[in-house]
Amino acid sequence: MNEHTNGDSFTSAQRVTKTPGTVSFGGALLFIFPIPLFMAVAVSLGRGDFSGVLGNASAAILFLVGALTMRKGLNVERVYNAKKVATAPKIPLKLAASIIIGVAAMLAAKFGVGHGLLVALCFGIGAAVGGILAYGADPRKEKVAKAGYGYTTAEVVEALEEAEQKVRKIESARRQINNQELKDRLSRIVVSARKVLAVIEDDPRDLRRARKFLNTYLEGARKVTEGYAQTHKKTQSNELEANFRNVLMTIEEVFDEQHRRLLRNDVLDLDVQIEVLATQLKREGIL
Repeated sequence: MNEHTNGDSFTSAQRVTKTPGTVSFGGALLFIFPIPLFMAVAVSLGRGDFSGVLGNASAAILFLVGALTMRKGLNVERVYNAKKVATAPKIPLKLAASIIIGVAAMLAAKFGVGHGLLVALCFGIGAAVGGILAYGADPRKEKVAKAGYGYTTAEVVEALEEAEQKVRKIESARRQINNQELKDRLSRIVVSARKVLAVIEDDPRDLRRARKFLNTYLEGARKVTEGYAQTHKKTQSNELEANFRNVLMTIEEVFDEQHRRLLRNDVLDLDVQIEVLATQLKREGIL
């Protein structure tokens, strides 16, 4: 039996799915560094020192690029840390940011302050090393799931990310619907879907048993929700609304049941329910 709990699964799902797209203030101090350099550009321009203008402007721009890259790297790391199964980022963004900042510091020391090349190089190396020490190394290891579940880490991550994209599309379509009852049902469906994804992430062996859920239920829910969101604005049909409500009721029930059965490691009757929903979705012209 899987050792999951509803609370743990929901918390994990919230943590993973809310992380992408949120704003992080990590690395905010780095955005202060370009400010005096832009002022130095103005001073150099007033003196007619075009090499100073070019050097200070290049340093300021590189500092800004480095700060943005560092922030992106910290966000990627935060997403990675929130997940139980994850592949390592392909590009070491924090390391790249530290190198960019090092080059910027070297240019600032050379053209902004007037140090010699050797001293400027030392400033650059010091800034790069300081960035690495301050913000740490990039994640470089896979978070491998439990052995013996039959999928690679990359396959599990891909399946979860594809499923999460479908959930977000349901949320996007939900915002276009005016009926509060239907919106509430869709909210509950989204919550249930993320609970299922959290269970799969916690024990990827559940992925094999949840494949039909991901490919049939979730895809069907996405299609029917997006279709209704587009159609109901053009025509006010009570029949259309009733059909949509009936489909949502079935989806909501099956999503909850899928979650409960995954927790119990019980799939004896789940395929029957899957076929019932698939038949209903086909009847409604969704699949």
